[in-house]
Amino acid sequence: MPGAQLTRTGILRMALGGGAGDPLLPAEGCGDRRAPFLLRALRIAVVVCLYWFTSIAMVFLNKYLLDSPSLRLDAPIFVTFFQCALTAALCLGLSLGAACGPPCPSLPALPLDAKVSCSVLPLSAVFIGMVTSNNLCLKHVGVAFYNVGRSLTTVFNVLLSYLLLKQSTSLYAILACGVIIGGFWLGVDQEGAEGTLSWTGIFFGILASLCVSLNAIYTKKVLPVVDGSIWRLTFYNNVNACILFFPLMMLLGEFHTLYHFDKLGDPSFWGMMTLGGVFGFAIGYVTGLQIKFTSPLTHNVSGTAKACAQTVLAVIYFEETKSFLWWTSNLMVLGGSFAYTWVKGLEMRKVQEDPNVKNSGRNETGV
Repeated sequence: MPGAQLTRTGILRMALGGGAGDPLLPAEGCGDRRAPFLLRALRIAVVVCLYWFTSIAMVFLNKYLLDSPSLRLDAPIFVTFFQCALTAALCLGLSLGAACGPPCPSLPALPLDAKVSCSVLPLSAVFIGMVTSNNLCLKHVGVAFYNVGRSLTTVFNVLLSYLLLKQSTSLYAILACGVIIGGFWLGVDQEGAEGTLSWTGIFFGILASLCVSLNAIYTKKVLPVVDGSIWRLTFYNNVNACILFFPLMMLLGEFHTLYHFDKLGDPSFWGMMTLGGVFGFAIGYVTGLQIKFTSPLTHNVSGTAKACAQTVLAVIYFEETKSFLWWTSNLMVLGGSFAYTWVKGLEMRKVQEDPNVKNSGRNETGV
């Protein structure tokens, strides 16, 4: 699911940057620079294509599950709950499989500890807000506008870094955020002009952007509770989410909706639900692969390019016609995101080359 993608992306970036390993990722030796250039280039191309395919396919599949006229299932919380439950089950299944086979220290056992679960609970609450708002945004806006609708994550990163972490941001990075904000509002204006604007979708898009930024901050705080293990954190986070989703589904009447859903016994429906959950689990793995074989900076650039391709594919697939200003808004968001990534990359390089500016250069939230 989209929210899961964002969560695992943030966790993996922080873990890989801080030395923690992901049990599903190749060891450091797998990215050996001594390998022939063509082999390394082919490996990187395959990994990037795999990331693009998994991410784009997941968004389109979730759009079908959340807002398909043929499916007519108005239960977004249940869709999110099912995918979280499947992610937790896959984590547990892989861990048990590793326990039965050769010893694998990077795949730890996953006993359910109530004390650890309670410690992870604040992050789980933010996680629920993130994945739910992401899915509700996707439900109410088109896939083509989805990237713009959730484009304020970078802006919230800068804002929360200053308010909560007391970290400053360079002028160039702030200017890049200004371009993103301008593209966002132009996109909202153009959606309104075309009669396709959903203020509900915009609200949840902004909320999703905020929750993604908060998720990075809380993840940093919670990782020590699980000994820095991404594996354990993903498991506990999704187990907690499943428990907390139950009262939400009751409050919103989704059990009643499911009772009257005419495709509840249809194997093809459950096949699509399972496929969505598998994609949601896989996106964390392929995100880690892309970071591992390239770099966090290249991953950000690849994600920006992927968002552009996703927008174009959505316009073509749904046979939509968009105005010049609508496309301009997308280009502003993508250009601002790329510029921010480029500026942060230059700042990080400067910090690495000049230890004297290291303390002043720490202004990342990890997203």
